[in-house]
Amino acid sequence: MTKVVIIGGGPGGYEAALVAAQLGADVTVVDRDGIGGACVLTDCVPSKTLIATSVRMTYVSEAASLGINVGNEPGDKDIIDIDLKTVNARVKRLAQAQSADTAARLVKEGIEIIQGEGRLVDPHIVAVGDQRIRADVVLVATGAHPRELPTAKPDGERILTWRQLYDLDELPEKLIVVGSGVTGAEFANAYLALGSQVTLVSSRDRVLPTQDRDAAEALEGVFQRRGMTVLGNARAESVTREGDGVVVKLADGRTIEGTHCLMTVGMIPNTDNLGLEEAGVRLDKGGFVQVDRVSRTSTPGVYAAGDCTGVNMLASVAGMQGRIAMWHALGEAVAPLKLSTVASTVFTHPELAAVGVSEADVESGRVDARVVNLPLDTNPRAKMHGTRDGFVKLICRRQTGIVLGGVIVGPRASELILAVSVAVQQRLTVDDLAHTFAVYPSLSGSVTEAARSLMQGSPE
Repeated sequence: MTKVVIIGGGPGGYEAALVAAQLGADVTVVDRDGIGGACVLTDCVPSKTLIATSVRMTYVSEAASLGINVGNEPGDKDIIDIDLKTVNARVKRLAQAQSADTAARLVKEGIEIIQGEGRLVDPHIVAVGDQRIRADVVLVATGAHPRELPTAKPDGERILTWRQLYDLDELPEKLIVVGSGVTGAEFANAYLALGSQVTLVSSRDRVLPTQDRDAAEALEGVFQRRGMTVLGNARAESVTREGDGVVVKLADGRTIEGTHCLMTVGMIPNTDNLGLEEAGVRLDKGGFVQVDRVSRTSTPGVYAAGDCTGVNMLASVAGMQGRIAMWHALGEAVAPLKLSTVASTVFTHPELAAVGVSEADVESGRVDARVVNLPLDTNPRAKMHGTRDGFVKLICRRQTGIVLGGVIVGPRASELILAVSVAVQQRLTVDDLAHTFAVYPSLSGSVTEAARSLMQGSPE
């Protein structure tokens, strides 16, 4: 029986463990913080739970347009209130429950869980304290942690990382969010909906600089319309405590005052003190484990998955990397990781979801394709729900009509993108999508409508 030892119990680790057990291996997971890892305990699950509350708040605050009065008098919103202590208690409770459910699943499948910090003594021995575990296969899935700036040290009270937000008992009155990537945009949008005054500081000319330009501009417009202050081309130089508040100093000399500051400036891999380099595992200059498309490191028998590899830092990718590692290590047929088919979502309101080739790829000439963009405000279901922001963008190969990618901005875009993801993964054509029945009325009808407009002979 093959002995597999997995260091780290996040998505990359526990998904790998389940596959290895299914294939008959003897599996041990060494976990430091709790099964589910940061994804379940401090990052993805907690943030999306908080965002779920904020989305409900947005629906309530905008209900008047549907004829629903939520105050004592029409237009009176004073009775809408957030009890952040209760919200955060629910966030933590759900995270712990998800962790417990995942751990129970591992135990049910016969997987041993050892609490502690694992490190490689050599490529086939993992140390946990004084214990030594011999392994035929080792998977490193230790994740990453928030990057901190030396001039903006989090204190857990006023200067915060996103992992410290859930200890707050009261809603920040004036929240400054430094960093306008996915994490920054999500939290800025959520706390704005919950009732904070929010200033979003972006070092680039727009929010979400790595996302589709039309999508980013649509979301920035929504943010500003709802009252957020967005500062573009504004690099934060330092953050300091000033009494009961904070002061953010920008590189151009300007200062911003607030009650709290949330730092979202990237991630650092958890690869220190694991014995990786001593075991011959190559790291890049940022400390990320270098892996190939089947999750192999430079050391035979040692694999890596998840955020510690820096490969598209999503829970879905971590899980797939872990599964691929075990399929490969245990002799199963396996397809290498294909990042072009990975769907991603920004959980703002509206959501932004994308998969495959981007319009920027088309505009640069890297891909010969056709693009269509259908606004959601023409969709009957969107009109019924009072949805006025968003669109469906579809990209197909010019000659064959094969779907190459797409972007959706709208309610539940994270769910709607699945149809486009299936099309990209299975190399379906726009004709295939166009001839697929969509419920009427539905937001998904805009996906098939976009496909119809890209059918050969249709005007672009």
